[in-house]
Amino acid sequence: MPKFKFSSLYNRFYSSSTSDIVSNYLNCRINSFLSSQFLDLKSLLKFHSYIITTGQRNNLFIASKLMSIYAALNHLESCTKIFSSTKCKDPFLWNSIIKAHFSNGNYLPALEFFHKMRFSGFSPDQFSIPMVVSACAELGLVQNGMKTHALVSKLNLFNGNSAVGSSFIYMYAKCGYMDDASLMFDEMLNKDVVAWTALVVGYVQNGESVKGLECVCDMLKIGGDDERPNFRTLEGGFQACGNLSALVEGRCLHGLSVKLGTDCSHAVQSSFLSMYCKCGSLEEAHRAFSEIVNLDLLSWTLMIGFYAKMESLDVCLHMFLEMLASGIYPDGILISCVLLAFSSSMRISQGKAFHGFILRRNYDTGQVVYHGLLSMYCKFGLSHLAEKLLERVHGTDTESWNLIVAGFCKSRLESKCIEMFRKMQHLEIEYNLNCLMSVISSCSRLEATLLGRSLHCHAIKSLACESVSVANSLIDMYGKSGNLNSARRIFSRTQKDTVTWNVLISSYAHNGYSSEALALFNQMVLEGTKPNTATLVTLLSACSQLASLEKGEQIHNYIEEVGFESSLSLDTALVDMYAKCGQLIKSREVFDLMNTKDVISYNVMISGYGVHGDVKSAIEIFEQMEQSNNRPNELTFLAIISACTHAGLVEEGKYLFNRMKEYSLRPTLKHYACLVDLLGRAGSLLEAEEVILSMPIPPDAGMWGALLSACKSHNDTEMGIRIAKHAIESDPDNDGYYVIISDLYSSIGLWEKVERVRDTMKERQVRKRVGWSAL
Repeated sequence: MPKFKFSSLYNRFYSSSTSDIVSNYLNCRINSFLSSQFLDLKSLLKFHSYIITTGQRNNLFIASKLMSIYAALNHLESCTKIFSSTKCKDPFLWNSIIKAHFSNGNYLPALEFFHKMRFSGFSPDQFSIPMVVSACAELGLVQNGMKTHALVSKLNLFNGNSAVGSSFIYMYAKCGYMDDASLMFDEMLNKDVVAWTALVVGYVQNGESVKGLECVCDMLKIGGDDERPNFRTLEGGFQACGNLSALVEGRCLHGLSVKLGTDCSHAVQSSFLSMYCKCGSLEEAHRAFSEIVNLDLLSWTLMIGFYAKMESLDVCLHMFLEMLASGIYPDGILISCVLLAFSSSMRISQGKAFHGFILRRNYDTGQVVYHGLLSMYCKFGLSHLAEKLLERVHGTDTESWNLIVAGFCKSRLESKCIEMFRKMQHLEIEYNLNCLMSVISSCSRLEATLLGRSLHCHAIKSLACESVSVANSLIDMYGKSGNLNSARRIFSRTQKDTVTWNVLISSYAHNGYSSEALALFNQMVLEGTKPNTATLVTLLSACSQLASLEKGEQIHNYIEEVGFESSLSLDTALVDMYAKCGQLIKSREVFDLMNTKDVISYNVMISGYGVHGDVKSAIEIFEQMEQSNNRPNELTFLAIISACTHAGLVEEGKYLFNRMKEYSLRPTLKHYACLVDLLGRAGSLLEAEEVILSMPIPPDAGMWGALLSACKSHNDTEMGIRIAKHAIESDPDNDGYYVIISDLYSSIGLWEKVERVRDTMKERQVRKRVGWSAL
């Protein structure tokens, strides 16, 4: 075995020439590392080892580069170790460790390193501050942000740097301090697109869309070349237009984005699609949707959600299947949009089938979908399925319980609403204000006054009465039950809004105190509360009850003076008021000037003509209605047949009654009563009796009573006696029927039967009511 001397071996491997080669190799590797943009973890660890081997670990530039790449790979622990092991630190290295944590959403550690930097004697610069301030914004630490603001002012870092000022605008806006954000913007000497965008988005996200849109306009008017809107600014502008339903302004912004060339951006395309959907412009929304090249989940969700709000279930399902065919997997929000469409359509079988489809496909069944299913089954009135779903999935989930109570109330399942609320109390599940208002509303509809008072006491104890919405619900409950003193007492103690005034005015009008309702309106205006459409509709209804043309005209003048926009409900209320006050010409003028008309508008006009005996005009309006897109309903036919009754047009009335089948409408008891009254007044008594006997529904006492009155008017004693017996059988406590049959018997001299009728009244304890006169 050959022998080697250690010295010769050492000299062979560690000669000066070999050392230079190794050094050059390592330097090349380090240079390669410094020039690389991104590395995987394995390569990074190799380079890191070369740096340690060459003794470069304390090189500040290399350490910063290492931290940057480790941060990109989300290895923040390695970043912190490198920072801690570096002996001499400068502001650049401090900024690097702050950035590493900030860019990965670790805002609290980023702030902690900033404070350590300050304690170490280093001052922040224009690179540190934007990250620190943004971290304060994300954490909602506005006080820390304000302290940083004072430090920046002290160090004079605002001058010549817009990034610092923009970060403070973002922070104040994010924390809801828009006045401070606006003041910061005004104080900036050098504004750029980032500063403008931060202010626009801040206004929009804080519910001040009008100011956000004004800000975009100011930016276009006074902004320089560096202040042209970018795609993010336009996103904020489109969102503001959507929130305000400002379609014209949205179209202008759309044109601007085309001019600037930003309309090709997917984010901008999604923004103006969202805007058109919120503004309710179907044609433009569909066009915007079709122009998006790569449709993503958001685009499909916006469009399907829009059709769901329009209650177009068939289109929703078609687009949903089209989306699935394109390979896009739905999330919970999109599925909840389809469930909303099912709820509105009331297609129960298909709704259940879609529920099964969701389960079979293993789609997202998180909270959003679960709540959508609960709402759908509540809307369908399937309380047992809603309860079963509640028990199986989230038995004690607070939000779900509150949702189901509110859902039962909206579906008019008042008893189930109260029952579920009692279960909530038993299980000690916390309710929200919407839940409490739903239960109060259910008590109001059921006229469960005692339970309503208990809820009032409960609301006082839990301080829920301090909420204006809860107070409004209580006023409404007491008002509808006729307890106006309690309603007025709550009203006087409440911080009032327009709804509060509306509820009390409506309560007085509902109870027949129309004059007091009008007096409340005057008080409302004097106290500076602006009425809305609902207020005016209620007041016009009160004028209709009083047949007070003078008051009605005053309100009409007020509407025109203040400049209320024309609305379907308001115009219909004016038509009704003028008709009930006998001003049919004025009523028709308002009706003809209406931009859009619905079934209710036509019904009101037909009824107005009918009551005043102008059956020719009533039929004319009915024919107009048939030519429009509005289908007549049960109330339409009741109004037009009633008009024929007042005018004595028997054949026309019978013809219109039979036409209900053309619209797949089934006559109700009221329709039959109207037809019987029509025939009875015309003297066709036998035909009227045949109608009653052939009805598919049992007649009530009122119908027999109407025919009985007709028999008396036409002196048909024999038939009158027969009909009177039916009337007494239907309503044995009505003294009027006994009086009429007694008169009929006496008219033909059957005095024994007259005595027998009186004896029957005594046996049944029916007393003849004392007559009275209004004079």
